[in-house]
Amino acid sequence: MGCRFTCTKQCLCAINILYVMVSVLMIGIAAWGKWLGLLSSFKVAGGVISVGVFLFLVALAGLVGAVKHHQVLLFFYMIILFLVFIVQFSVSSACLAITKEQQDHLLEMGWNNSDSTQQDVEKSLNCCGFRHVDLNTTCSAACFQNQSCQPCAETIQDHVGEVLHFVGGIGLFFSLTQILAVWLTYQYRNQRDPRANLSGFL
Repeated sequence: MGCRFTCTKQCLCAINILYVMVSVLMIGIAAWGKWLGLLSSFKVAGGVISVGVFLFLVALAGLVGAVKHHQVLLFFYMIILFLVFIVQFSVSSACLAITKEQQDHLLEMGWNNSDSTQQDVEKSLNCCGFRHVDLNTTCSAACFQNQSCQPCAETIQDHVGEVLHFVGGIGLFFSLTQILAVWLTYQYRNQRDPRANLSGFL
């Protein structure tokens, strides 16, 4: 009984330490990208930082709950993580199942809805415009000075399939670790701490 309790606790702590590391990495990369000017959109950087902070708080709650065998923290951690699992599994499956036509449609919608995203893409990929290059507009790409730019759609579409499959695969992997964490939390929460009094078990 004591060995099972300890093993479950250690596995749960290890998973939450992994989540803490991932969340700190997300926050750090987004802040670094914004500070260096790689991301001109505050919404993109702020969104990534917000997700990182949320993941950090959830992982911290799980870690504290696992270390202290805190019934209330473990219960809320389990519920929140299960909801995150549903969302992440759905998004990951969509990334893996999306067709080329749907990719093109979503890319064009995203391009038309954000000027800052357009500038980021044009600057990083050295291209101008989405479907065609308009020389009467401004462009952040270096190639615009000598009018040798190509449209961005072709360059983006060459890589977007690989990126979506990569992101979908990573998301699917983490969603499986989340359902594992939910199961471990359920098992661990219903075990009695061998160091505690029987009357203290809920």
